[in-house]
Amino acid sequence: MTDKEITQTASDGVVTTFQDPEKGAASPPSINSLPSSSGAVRVGPDGTAVVPQPSSSPDDPLNWGWKKKHIVLLALIPGCLLSDWALTWGSSVFELQAPEWHMSVKDVSQSMSPAIFMQGPGGLLAVPLCQRYGRLPVLFWSQFLSLIVTIGCTVARSYDSFTACRALQGFFGAAPQVIGMSLIHDMFFFHERARKINLWAASFLIGPYLGPFFSTLIVLKLAWRPDFAVLCGFYGLSTIMVMVFGDETLYDRTKPSEQKPKTMMYRLSLLLGIEGARVSGRPGLWTVFKHQCSLLARPHLFFPTAFFVMPITMWTIGIVSTITQFVLPPPQATPPGYGFSYVALAMLYWAPMLGTLVGELWGHYFNDWLVASYTKRHSGKHLPENRLNGVYVPVIVGICGLVLFGETLQHHLHWVGLAFGWGMNCFSTLGAMTAISAYVLDCFPDHASLASAWINFWRVIGGFSVAYFQLDWVARNGPSVTFGCQSAIIAGATASVVATQVWGKGWRKIWPAPAAEN
Repeated sequence: MTDKEITQTASDGVVTTFQDPEKGAASPPSINSLPSSSGAVRVGPDGTAVVPQPSSSPDDPLNWGWKKKHIVLLALIPGCLLSDWALTWGSSVFELQAPEWHMSVKDVSQSMSPAIFMQGPGGLLAVPLCQRYGRLPVLFWSQFLSLIVTIGCTVARSYDSFTACRALQGFFGAAPQVIGMSLIHDMFFFHERARKINLWAASFLIGPYLGPFFSTLIVLKLAWRPDFAVLCGFYGLSTIMVMVFGDETLYDRTKPSEQKPKTMMYRLSLLLGIEGARVSGRPGLWTVFKHQCSLLARPHLFFPTAFFVMPITMWTIGIVSTITQFVLPPPQATPPGYGFSYVALAMLYWAPMLGTLVGELWGHYFNDWLVASYTKRHSGKHLPENRLNGVYVPVIVGICGLVLFGETLQHHLHWVGLAFGWGMNCFSTLGAMTAISAYVLDCFPDHASLASAWINFWRVIGGFSVAYFQLDWVARNGPSVTFGCQSAIIAGATASVVATQVWGKGWRKIWPAPAAEN
């Protein structure tokens, strides 16, 4: 082994790192120590060569400074927050809309389901567009069009028109959840990605609770239409942040490129997608679509997403879409509620938010520890399937949380049981999603957005269906049986993760990823 061997990623997904024996854990080199024609190697803080090796161009996102990378990531975060934030924003106004449209609260609540469902095809459509025209224009148009249809929700005069605008809201607003993993792949090195994935996942998984938290407090003083007007303001802010702080991270390191001009016209053409349309050598929309479909046929993507991500996230979405109908009715109702005021309901949303934040803190350190400990025991080799060990603790916590939630409702115990059960369930969702996303990115580093779209697709397909049967299930069998069955389904779904760990390495050899598109 020479003293400058770099980290390599094999075709089967195994990442091998070689440390410079003379440097050991020396301090990292200057940001200017880029690869050169003489074979210089860029190394990380521990003296290990980074993956991937950046080009020598300052326009290469891998060469951007820490501040620039995180500003671009910051421009993405509001869109990720609003993806589900906007959909659950209306969950606290069902009781106000029902009299206006002469409908039951249960029927009005189903306006969320088309919006959740449309996130699936919306995310899938965003992938070919961001591979062809770039990440920035897709992010910009996503936020701008979401703003337009949110205005439509605000002024809608019928349930049908409101629901149609909500469905478009889900369709256009899904893009940040898909683009996020591509941005992380474009800007950050292998050893940095798990923490950034955790942050990105936390932003769209905490959104479903921040939305109704704010909305519930607002309806104390305003009607539901002004309440939705505030949501328009949030989308306006997100659009402005993309315009001001966003940048294009799609970069071809296989060929030299001229340095980008810094003019306003170039910036505008980049934002609108005009510059992306001019760029030659990128794949066509049909090529990306074919790769996207072929990716799902690979069992190491299909098993941990369709069979695990869907069940572990659908019950989380089910709780947030029905929680008001559990806690707002008075104790004398049938079934008995908790008689919460709107203020108390808003405060209850702190439980899932705190659970998600604890999950973010857990994942921030645990996923890096998994990689570091594994590579230390295996002579510097990292196997993607090791990432999946991060699933098991969150799953156990989530199972216990659902059981606690159901038993509290069944026996009408103190509402603290609901809070803890809900928070535990949200910790589980983030912890498991981070591990799955990191695994998928290790397996398909050149197809980050394609793989991310399928993760998002299965997540929302499960969530879409829950609103149609959750309350009927509870009414028929009781909360204890309902949430107990949900926890059993999660436990059974974990078998797909075990299967992926056992056979995943062989699957990756038999069904390698398609050729890189850009």
